[in-house]
Amino acid sequence: MAYTGLDAYKNNQDNYTIDRSRKLRVGIIGAGWIASSHIQEYLRMPDVELVGIADLIDGKVERFLDDQGVHGEVRDRIKIYKNHKELIDDANLDAVSVCTYNMQHANCTIYALEHGVNVLLEKPMCVTLDEAVAIRKAEKASGKIVSIGFQPRFNPNMRMIKNIIQSGELGKVYHIIIGGGRRRGIPTPFGTTFIEKETAGIGALGDIGCYALDMVLNGLGYPKPLTASGYMSDYFGKADDYPFKDVFGVDDFAGGLVRMEGGVTIEFKTAWAMNIDSMGDSIVLGTKAGLRIPSSGHWGGIDAPLKIYRNLCGVDVETVIPMQADPSEGVFYWKVRSFLDAVKNGTAAPVPTSEGIINQAILDGIYKSAKIGHEVEIEIPEI
Repeated sequence: MAYTGLDAYKNNQDNYTIDRSRKLRVGIIGAGWIASSHIQEYLRMPDVELVGIADLIDGKVERFLDDQGVHGEVRDRIKIYKNHKELIDDANLDAVSVCTYNMQHANCTIYALEHGVNVLLEKPMCVTLDEAVAIRKAEKASGKIVSIGFQPRFNPNMRMIKNIIQSGELGKVYHIIIGGGRRRGIPTPFGTTFIEKETAGIGALGDIGCYALDMVLNGLGYPKPLTASGYMSDYFGKADDYPFKDVFGVDDFAGGLVRMEGGVTIEFKTAWAMNIDSMGDSIVLGTKAGLRIPSSGHWGGIDAPLKIYRNLCGVDVETVIPMQADPSEGVFYWKVRSFLDAVKNGTAAPVPTSEGIINQAILDGIYKSAKIGHEVEIEIPEI
């Protein structure tokens, strides 16, 4: 079985040790908001030497390091580069985090793989299915790994969803209702790269929609999608009173119906802004029981217990799943740690592109359907 980080923490917390005999040379591409989580975890790792950071904007890396409190000898070891090619060509990296805006995910990842560098790729995997296919092809040709940045997988309550589905307690899963959103949460505190078409490509659909899909598809074993019927809107991003309406070029709401192999259907919705406090819990319907996943105000954890609903001897009953304690190091730590261990041990990626490409295919299908106004077929080529 592939190493999964949190399993090691849960089952062998006292004895888990990091092999310090070999240090990995690591870089970061992109010095934006999400890169702050990557650098903080890399600096905690005794087997990592952070050697370089690249960003297209002059002075951004210097400001980023100041903001992260990186000084002294550690800072002296970090070389600053103008772009991802300079970093990869010069730094002799073992691994790199791709923390750019969405439209550059595929470009930077493929270049790294072609130069023998393993990649921790922030979500969403990319923008289109074609890009996801190109990433997976490059990964297979390189012999290196790409792990997709779905840190919610390392939350024990999130992992319980997978355990319940795979246990057979629900019987055959046939319909799922997923998604959620923010009452007001268009992500512009750190600039407009999340909302501009040229940099983001997709909006809420990819930004938080990919998390909702992974939450349930991981438990189902990532069956292939067959068709998608989607809808998108930008009412809030284009509102007269929204300060960035002139550059807003993506969706702030997306919804759809996806048909999967095995007779599973998925109702999907996600939003950066809406006139309601919640779009409701996520639901997994099975022939033996149903699972309710409480709506959360954030992605990466669950704030209330899971519940299983079934009929027992003619009586409707509910089973409350006790809340599991979060790992003390945090889910982002285990996202990074499991990736590093896979690189060092030559094992499979913790969140592989074989699953990421299916996630991306669904997002792509919803997007294409929304643009043309009718259902589309989803075809993922064999790679």
